[in-house]
Amino acid sequence: MNNIANVAPRVLETHCEWTAKDVADPALWTEPLSAAEIDELEAAVAHAFGVSDDFLAIGKAQFPLPTLGLRLKAIERELIDGRGFVRLRGLPRERWSNDEMSMAYWGIGAHLGRPWPQNAKGHLLGDVTDHGKPVGDPTSRGNEIGLVGLDFHCDGSDLVGLMCLQTGISGGLSAVCNSVALHNRLVRERPDLAAELYKPQPFDYRGEQAPGKPGWYLMPVFTRHGERIFTRLIRPYILASQRHADAPRLTAVAIEALTWMQDQAEGGGYSVMMDFEPGDMQFINNYHVLHGRGAYEDDRATGKVRHLKRLWLETDVLADRPELFRNRMGSHWAKSASISRMDAAT
Repeated sequence: MNNIANVAPRVLETHCEWTAKDVADPALWTEPLSAAEIDELEAAVAHAFGVSDDFLAIGKAQFPLPTLGLRLKAIERELIDGRGFVRLRGLPRERWSNDEMSMAYWGIGAHLGRPWPQNAKGHLLGDVTDHGKPVGDPTSRGNEIGLVGLDFHCDGSDLVGLMCLQTGISGGLSAVCNSVALHNRLVRERPDLAAELYKPQPFDYRGEQAPGKPGWYLMPVFTRHGERIFTRLIRPYILASQRHADAPRLTAVAIEALTWMQDQAEGGGYSVMMDFEPGDMQFINNYHVLHGRGAYEDDRATGKVRHLKRLWLETDVLADRPELFRNRMGSHWAKSASISRMDAAT
């Protein structure tokens, strides 16, 4: 799984490190779409719907972006080998329907990678909004919990994308944090803690495991593959694994290491906050950047309900990856591949 005996923790990918000061200017990571690019997207959306209204039938070839596609390839490279996050701005939310917005987002995602299933329902395009699940529900996932803030974490793919359809009435800022810088600092200052996080840790499946399988799985927080660092950190799921009597018990060192990561991520030295306007899209390299969210407030009476669409994507920029980070289209989650079309305002 992860041969810690042969792969001792060491500093990796320093070219992808950044601090809060380095990314304080939003202009560095905001990519406004030009009028010509929006026209190109509008034509691509029309073309795609002419092919099929089934999103699953639409790939890169069915969503032609002769000009914007080249820019997206450069952004994809920056996501994997550079800063690791971007905000695309400019989709005309005021005149496009939910389906038109979602198709534009799906098509842009197709130029950045291939979708992965996000849950046991097989959603390849998911909804991030208040699903009415309480925080204490042991089956609840981050995209289903509304109003409260979310800890810094990774999702289960190369890239994660979010597109804003609607904001709430207040709050809900998105936060990103550089996990490469945190990893390297931990290796330099506390190699004992780093070594512990290279060992497999138990993660809670949130009730979405395959039939007959345990409610938890093992995976390291940090994995070195060649000269790259791969991160999978969902601290609440690791802690929740302990509800299963058959799950391995977390060591005191692992708990200390997880606490160190949480404290450093929340400390502000390696993170930046960004707002979402309707039509904004954010893409993140899950292996280099953690993401979280501030608390927010909705008003269902007026339809002001925070609602994002989500993509998990596999990128071609990564020619190779560890076994545990490879495509899950063969998993039980993918057997019912589908598109979620939740109406968050009702």
